[in-house]
Amino acid sequence: MKFSLRLIMILIVALTLASCGGKKRIVTKKKNAKSKTERVVRDHRTSIPTDEGSPVVTTPRPSGNLSVNEIYIATYSEIAKNNMRTHKIPASITLAQGILESGSGRGRLAVEANNHFGIKCHGWTGEKIHHDDDASQECFRKYKHAEQSFEDHSEFLTSRGRYSKLFQLDIDDYQGWAKGLRAAGYATDRKYPDKLISLIERFQLYQFDQEVLGTKSKPRRSEVASQLTHKVVKGDTMYSLSKRYNLSVDELQKLNGMNNNDLQIGQILIIKDN
Repeated sequence: MKFSLRLIMILIVALTLASCGGKKRIVTKKKNAKSKTERVVRDHRTSIPTDEGSPVVTTPRPSGNLSVNEIYIATYSEIAKNNMRTHKIPASITLAQGILESGSGRGRLAVEANNHFGIKCHGWTGEKIHHDDDASQECFRKYKHAEQSFEDHSEFLTSRGRYSKLFQLDIDDYQGWAKGLRAAGYATDRKYPDKLISLIERFQLYQFDQEVLGTKSKPRRSEVASQLTHKVVKGDTMYSLSKRYNLSVDELQKLNGMNNNDLQIGQILIIKDN
């Protein structure tokens, strides 16, 4: 009997010790969990925790993006102004032609040959590139730098007699230059002048002429203003506009000298010639 009572006392003590030890482990686990939660919340203020627990610092995204045309203008406007000072060709005309003929610098000739104006070989002794144009695989000039293309374009216009009448115009008469280029045979597209003028007025390229001349005169408004136009609003697409005005997307692109479907809110599109 004494042995049994002693055994019972030993078992009670053992169970009591075991119970105290279990409670101690539970408290420790809760403290660790609370500490980990506080660290993750703190990290979220400046970073995102990964699955491994190490934070990845986030970088704020830049706000606002330039269109491809605006990037082109920002890149080559100084070159166009320098050529205006040297060769007396309006910077606005040079930039508008570059945008139109190189697809804002994204056409194959511009990308692979730095040729922004589609100037063909014609006695050229430098590097060449072959490209389908009026005929298959025609020879075009290839330049090391885009600036050489702009310079060559200016020399092309100043060295050929058929463009001499252009230099009798006021240097800031971009309308006269646009029409005179086609009249002299630079382009066969009858809408070529309108396309140049539209680009100049849409992106206010005449301001670069004014910077060179040191003037702040108002731009000459062209007959483009009397054309049917559409101001792009949020939700507009080339496809939706083509359906709205009963035109094909290709016709809309050609009317506006575009080679893609990119639109900018506030952009003025020519819809129809009067």
